[in-house]
Amino acid sequence: MLKIIRTMIVAAALGALAAPILVMAVLPLGAQDAPGAIVIDNFTFRPQRLVVKTGTTVTWTNRDDIPHAIAAVSKQFKSKALDTNDAYSFTFTAPGTYDYFCSLHPHMTGTVVVEAASTDAAGH
Repeated sequence: MLKIIRTMIVAAALGALAAPILVMAVLPLGAQDAPGAIVIDNFTFRPQRLVVKTGTTVTWTNRDDIPHAIAAVSKQFKSKALDTNDAYSFTFTAPGTYDYFCSLHPHMTGTVVVEAASTDAAGH
């Protein structure tokens, strides 16, 4: 929230034409609405538990002012340190429950639950 307020103050200082550009840079259109989107903000993962289908690419985007890094408890995936607005993606190819944490702040935890992709009536 502080980032949004700071952005609005900067936008006001730069003039009305700059405001839409700056706000979109902080909050990309649809970034929080994507089915495989996890936002890191205020030392939390949102959502903390995400359910997706097999084959989904999940993207973690750091909206905090400090770096964070994603690491699976099972060691199946690990990101580099993500600065503000950096993102890390991983495609889940097998059903299961994947617990992860921030390797820089281990108290930050989350879970991705991967369900089998549904089939149509013909079994495809």
